[in-house]
Amino acid sequence: MSNPAVAAIPVKECGEQLVDVRTAVPGLLVAADRRDERGAFAYLREGVLRRLLDAQRALPDGLRLQFVEGYRPPGLQRRYFEQYADELRAAHPDWDGARVHEAASRYVSPPEIAPHSAGGAVDLTLVSADGEEVDMGTPINASPEESDGACYTAAPGLSPAAREHRRILSAALTAAGLVNYPTEWWHWSYGDRYWAVATGADRALYGPKELGN
Repeated sequence: MSNPAVAAIPVKECGEQLVDVRTAVPGLLVAADRRDERGAFAYLREGVLRRLLDAQRALPDGLRLQFVEGYRPPGLQRRYFEQYADELRAAHPDWDGARVHEAASRYVSPPEIAPHSAGGAVDLTLVSADGEEVDMGTPINASPEESDGACYTAAPGLSPAAREHRRILSAALTAAGLVNYPTEWWHWSYGDRYWAVATGADRALYGPKELGN
């Protein structure tokens, strides 16, 4: 996300609403351990949700998507970015501000371009038909430091099961029109600035949005 090409993409807001996936699509499995005061995590743009359902229908028998986090208010995104930047500063006191910002941007999007804050990104995983976790190689939100790089989608050294599950997830979501941020196997998006860069689109469809507006 630190690539200047991402920030340079113009946004032509399409006006799609944020919808609560818990009520809009009761059949989509939502992780039970996610909570916030307004339930913001469970919202997505309508177009992203439609594509998730297409991806779920493409999965082989015995597997389903588990939705973990979608929309993230801009203020919360800013806090996440600053917290991770502070961790990097503490670990690398010799780094200047530009290097800290670039390194932080590989794992947490800068607030002004964050796909989650546009409602265009979703963090998700695969589970069995009865909701049991399957091997994906790392937990969701494992940082590059704590996972020794295994959070990267194409990381080497994964178990055969984890590699196959990532392949299945990637195939279904790519066919549905979403793109992956390769530092995080679980992060997929549509319509945001990063999606535009990845697909060659000349503009993003979604810009930062406040819940309720």
